[in-house]
Amino acid sequence: MHQYHKEPVHTQETTKVPKVTLGFWIIKILATTLGETGGDAVTMSMNLGYLAGTAIFAAIFAAAVATQISAKRFHPFLYWTVIVATTTVGTTLADFVDRSLRIGYLGGSSLLAALLIASLLTWFRTLGTVSTDSINSKQAEIFYWITILFSQTLGTALGDWMADSTRLGYAGGALVFAAGLAATVVAYFWTNVSRTVLFWIAFVLTRPLGATVGDFLDKPLDHGGLALSRSTASGSLAAVMVLLILLLPQRSGRHAA
Repeated sequence: MHQYHKEPVHTQETTKVPKVTLGFWIIKILATTLGETGGDAVTMSMNLGYLAGTAIFAAIFAAAVATQISAKRFHPFLYWTVIVATTTVGTTLADFVDRSLRIGYLGGSSLLAALLIASLLTWFRTLGTVSTDSINSKQAEIFYWITILFSQTLGTALGDWMADSTRLGYAGGALVFAAGLAATVVAYFWTNVSRTVLFWIAFVLTRPLGATVGDFLDKPLDHGGLALSRSTASGSLAAVMVLLILLLPQRSGRHAA
């Protein structure tokens, strides 16, 4: 009598992070710009300072990411709430490190770059991959959000360094980071560079791009900005984000079960 063995069926399960599409990157840039104007609104316009602002946004981030990790499925608004939380706390934390602790933009950027690399290496050595397609456990989610927090904070420091220390100004700094993103897109379509590596490069670069655009919108005219109200700019960016989340497809990514 012959026995037949079934081959294992490889199914696909959804993750709680969105599929990376053009819409994802558009909303990401808006989120990083909102993080800059929103963070500055609390620390500067409300005169609470960088330390108090960091404490406030860190508490919001902790609550949001805990809700995200405990969720059973992908929720677009919850996911982007956590992203905005990382950008706002990244803004105030980077400003605290660079200015209040007097480390300077270059020192702060170097420190944060080291923390980001350490986070990615630890994640890779622990789980064997840093691909967003592998976010299939709470441990992977924790690594994912820690890495994103470091990347957002690094992006703020890089944006300030580019705009202030190189004398390019906010508009010039935004053009430099936009050119970096364009080069990343070229590498994606016309080279064999790891897609995971390119994803994290793009993720880091979108933050200083958003930071410099945000500063360009709300900084005084004599500092190279447009002197727009931070609350008005933040509210407008948030409204556009909500509209795009509703209109653009927000599907979760997939991984092998």
